[in-house]
Amino acid sequence: MSDIPLLVLVGPTASGKTAFAIQLAQALDGEIISADSRYLYKELNIGVAKPSQAELAAARHHLIDVASLAEPWNLGLYKQSVTTIIEEVHQRGKRPIITGGTGQYIRSVLQNWQIPSHGPNDQLREDLEVIGNRIGFDKLHDLLNAIDAAAAANIDYRNHRRTIRALEVILSTGTKFSDLRDKEKPPYNALIIGLQFPRELLYERIDKRVDAMIAAGLIEEVRGLLDAGFGTALENMRVIGYNEVMSFLAGEISLDDAVTLIKRNSHMYVRRQANWFKPSDPEIHWLNAQDPALFKNALDLVQSQFGITPGR
Repeated sequence: MSDIPLLVLVGPTASGKTAFAIQLAQALDGEIISADSRYLYKELNIGVAKPSQAELAAARHHLIDVASLAEPWNLGLYKQSVTTIIEEVHQRGKRPIITGGTGQYIRSVLQNWQIPSHGPNDQLREDLEVIGNRIGFDKLHDLLNAIDAAAAANIDYRNHRRTIRALEVILSTGTKFSDLRDKEKPPYNALIIGLQFPRELLYERIDKRVDAMIAAGLIEEVRGLLDAGFGTALENMRVIGYNEVMSFLAGEISLDDAVTLIKRNSHMYVRRQANWFKPSDPEIHWLNAQDPALFKNALDLVQSQFGITPGR
């Protein structure tokens, strides 16, 4: 499998990855594999800016709408699925193209993380949640740092879910969470292309997209999910866009405040994404997303690394 050419497209949210991945897939006879944890769930649509039906029809996509919020996926299941799909795409003579905003998913593939095979320990996770609420999740992160400093360094102290997951794995297996990563040679010949966008312009694009989501019916989508029994207790309902609208529907904040929070939290998400894919990373070929020659520059990189030209 080490000879499989794998094109990876990264970049912050709202940088144009979806449209550009489709353009590349059409030129290179490729198939797109999503690396967005929110796209997995068929119930989440407007608030996650999921590709439209027209976009999905323009190129074959994988790992979109494959799960229900009632049956959440984890990193291990994603890694197992994407490994199989990459090989299947390659065997059909197509070009696998991974793109998405979940940096952890992409790194797990590129670095061949060894994900624990045991299932979630629901009771331990619940206990850790209770402890975090009692003593503060920053203290829970301090505990992780004392047990596994390397893991703590890669997890934002504000990310309660990942802090709890790391502690759950350590306490369940007796193995450091950091020891489960990058222990084997990456299995692909990967070309990583990053889309760069000026931060302030990116924020403007995000704000316009949030306004468009509200106009497209995000409030009604969230209300329908709540009516269907998908509430705040579900981890994947507490994502940006849905969490704030749930607070509005509960009467805790105004609609204007909810919209403002979605925009602000989306800006913060962009900064967190940058922790996974840094401008200084020598493995990433960063391209100006506004450059009229963007497509040509990307194809030149593909030709240089893989010897692949459009239409072949």
